[in-house]
Amino acid sequence: MTNKIEIMDTTLRDGEQTSGVAYTASEKLHISRLLLEEVKVDRIEIASARVSAGELEAVKRITEWAEQTNRSKQVEVLAFIDGAQSIDWIKEAGAKVVNLLSKGSLKHLKGQLRKTPDEHLTDIRNVVETATTAGMSANLYLEDWSNGMRHSKDYVFYLVDNLRDVPIRRIMLPDTLGILSPDEVFRFCSEMCKRYPDIHFDFHAHNDYDLAVANSLAAAKAGIKGLHATVNGLGERAGNTPLASIVAVLRDHTERRTQVNEEKLTILSKMVETFSGIRIPANKPVVGENVFTQACGVHADGDNKDRLYCNDLLPERFGRVRKYALGKTSGKSNILKNLEEMGILLDPEDIRRVTDRVIELSDRKENVTAEDLPYIISDVLQNEGGEQKIRVKNYSLNVAKGLKSSATLSISVNDECYEETSAGDGQYDAFMNVLRKIYAPLNIKLPKLTDYTVTIPPGGLTDALVETVITWQTDEKEFKTRGLDPDQTISAIQATVKMLNIIN
Repeated sequence: MTNKIEIMDTTLRDGEQTSGVAYTASEKLHISRLLLEEVKVDRIEIASARVSAGELEAVKRITEWAEQTNRSKQVEVLAFIDGAQSIDWIKEAGAKVVNLLSKGSLKHLKGQLRKTPDEHLTDIRNVVETATTAGMSANLYLEDWSNGMRHSKDYVFYLVDNLRDVPIRRIMLPDTLGILSPDEVFRFCSEMCKRYPDIHFDFHAHNDYDLAVANSLAAAKAGIKGLHATVNGLGERAGNTPLASIVAVLRDHTERRTQVNEEKLTILSKMVETFSGIRIPANKPVVGENVFTQACGVHADGDNKDRLYCNDLLPERFGRVRKYALGKTSGKSNILKNLEEMGILLDPEDIRRVTDRVIELSDRKENVTAEDLPYIISDVLQNEGGEQKIRVKNYSLNVAKGLKSSATLSISVNDECYEETSAGDGQYDAFMNVLRKIYAPLNIKLPKLTDYTVTIPPGGLTDALVETVITWQTDEKEFKTRGLDPDQTISAIQATVKMLNIIN
């Protein structure tokens, strides 16, 4: 078994069969260039023959670039057994390598083509000859090979036995319906490799049972010389083997080696995410947002002491960095890690208070990001505790189209409870009107609101923490209070309650 294993990326052919995905010619060219120039996969399959005029234009643009950069032999197009029609289309497109789709199971042969094995063999020979005469090289897909090995193995062997004298560079073994287990893949691929040691076999997995990576790993261990993959695992139904995952698995779990540049896989993944419109799940291995994020404080503590929770799948390999999430399970260690990256030093008591605030916020919010942390620190440190004589017990805020907003407030002032309802131009204005109704009989003058600013972290999502800073003016002084919450109105109410405690 050779140590080197080829990677053929079929994002632009099989990956484009993902429901709702279609690339422009320009997008296909950009992805092709990144795959071959930067990521350095061995080959790319970019299209199916005879699909559309737009597809023809896209293939022409890629093959022109490939010709100029001496990469023509790395660019492949799927062809069908249709006489010379596919070959003529591919020749017009300028491609030099055809991947001929034949039937790898007797069931598919009889049910779809309604031909005998001898007739199919003759058709394959004729198309390969046509391609060779046109100056192209040919690879051969045995479609539904997995069912062929399960139910008509003699037919599979018959085809391969009788094609050994045909100029086919690679025979490609697809688990077309994604039915195989890793044990079966290893057994079937081992049989093929031992029976035909001089033939270059590729394995092409589908992910219907979420076994595409495991099956590709089994194929590699069985001696297969090439594996097929797609960026982000795109493909028909549940997709194909994710490129980033299989590259990482091969490096860390086998002696087989690829030439893929791991550091560029994240950039490639993001580009395909943008062009395809298919979002990368946050928990997707290698390229997902969360894969290098520790959420548990115990893990951060272990990493601090001796990298106890790091494995060989290091983020630096993929141009990424390890992050430490903030939330109710993160604890002090995760906060310390984030503060360290920001160059912020806090004393133990302030760290405890910041940790408590993170836990409090995460109980009401899906997650607290590192970008939120400076706002939390500012809120905690600039609004010291002390006796709270004014406490909001309950409130209800209502908004309706075409009607004024309303607010009902229950508040404790110096241990006396007050409750009022009022309307206003917006929820916060209604809240302030309630306060004025409550405070007027108490002969306590509320300060004038002179400035009101709202800030969210850069790149913040709709659930990001909102920092509201309100500037107040009394007869004697100007001062500021701040609130912090995922809800903008609640953040403003927090800042207002802090003002009430200052003037009380």
